[in-house]
Amino acid sequence: MRQDIYNDKATLTNTNTGKAVEAEIADLKEGVSLNAYVANEKISMRWNGKTYVGNMFGMELTTAGPDLIRSVTTKGRY
Repeated sequence: MRQDIYNDKATLTNTNTGKAVEAEIADLKEGVSLNAYVANEKISMRWNGKTYVGNMFGMELTTAGPDLIRSVTTKGRY
């Protein structure tokens, strides 16, 4: 069984202005969704096939997600 371990931070980019900010990442479901936290505000983001996209206060934010730290392979019990 393979388990991926990710960093808990990622860069969010405002699609209108191009400005970027670092966010804390929680509840990552790879290729599905993640929650990003900026200034204690939760931003729910969904995978669109290329990137995670979310909205906050009328701004569209995108991220590639957190960096992969390592993959761990464990033997399952059979």
